[in-house]
Amino acid sequence: EEAREVLEARAEGPARVEEEVGDLLFVVANLARHLGVDPEAALRRANAKFERRFAAVEDRLRETGRTPGESTLEEMDALWNQVRAADRRP
Repeated sequence: EEAREVLEARAEGPARVEEEVGDLLFVVANLARHLGVDPEAALRRANAKFERRFAAVEDRLRETGRTPGESTLEEMDALWNQVRAADRRP
């Protein structure tokens, strides 16, 4: 329900979107607590994982002599999927 409200709020402007995103974040944090997960710790781990994976994408681009700014979103998305797949392997 909250995710739907975020999408609907786009027609009402940025302030409304911000309010609805806040509500969505609150609901997710509350869900995490009910599941016995520290929401702040989970978010920190997710951010660290994103940074690690993005750095790997940048490394792969650097190997070809390019930067993210010189690459298309499609190229970066393909590299992201490769990095993510490699990250999930034991």
